[in-house]
Amino acid sequence: MNSAIALVVGWLLDLVFGDPARMPHPIVWFGRMIAFGEHHLNHGAYRKLKGALLAVGLILSVFVLTWFLRSQISTLIPQLLLAFDAIIIFYCLAGTTLIREVREVFLALDRSLDEGRRQVARIVGRDTSELSALEVRKAALETLAENLSDGVIAPLFWLALLGTPGMLAYKMVNTLDSMIGYHTERYKNFGCWAARIDDVANYLPARLTALLMVLSSGRLSLLRFVKKYGRCHASPNSGYPEAALAGILDCRFGGPHYYFGERFDKPFIGENDRELSTADMKTAVRINRTAEVLMVALVIIIQLCIIGLKIVH
Repeated sequence: MNSAIALVVGWLLDLVFGDPARMPHPIVWFGRMIAFGEHHLNHGAYRKLKGALLAVGLILSVFVLTWFLRSQISTLIPQLLLAFDAIIIFYCLAGTTLIREVREVFLALDRSLDEGRRQVARIVGRDTSELSALEVRKAALETLAENLSDGVIAPLFWLALLGTPGMLAYKMVNTLDSMIGYHTERYKNFGCWAARIDDVANYLPARLTALLMVLSSGRLSLLRFVKKYGRCHASPNSGYPEAALAGILDCRFGGPHYYFGERFDKPFIGENDRELSTADMKTAVRINRTAEVLMVALVIIIQLCIIGLKIVH
């Protein structure tokens, strides 16, 4: 029962506060560890091997350390275990902060194109300096869909599977991919293991995210659209939530983007290349929130079923 309570508490904390800007954050620490390792290892020979050792080592270290801390707390101060798990869940969920950032992009764009470009640069990895107003809105909404999977559904999926150690280890996987999992000259060898591990870790969550988004829209016929366009992406996973949102909004995502000065031509998702508005953003936010609630409910049900099985046996 404590696991279900911890989930509700951690989720409500994220819902109210989002990422705590003035508090130490484990994802920031993850980023520093990755940057340190990349700086010292990403040169010379055997870059692929060194990148693999860094990625696997960091992921396993996070899992083992979290598991060890939980076991010590459970033994020494069991009353604190629920609070420990709730805090981990709070730190691992990023739904509220992402929604705030996407709203700020649309508000900034209402003031000026330059402000919109600067604001969207906070949440996307691509070069935003030459984006049109439509491209800024698309970038924000694509990120909203993709990060519903990375920032909410996938962490909850791994929480259900491996508890808070698995949830926090997944965040390391995701942080590694976001920092070094690029197909650029600098990272294509060193970051290839980080990218592949992220692909595996997100395979089921990405498709589950798309399903939950379609269920949230109440239009099950969109599953055909998702099946058709979900594979139209450079990533084996990101296309599915993006396709779900493109179908819901009847718009088109994808196309050419620039990363670190290199052009990448991403396949188009959808066919209706129409203008996007604040109303579309509000629809996307509603879909995100509904899908998030459905996933939290699903994980709680799984946790309660596990408790029931343990009681029976």
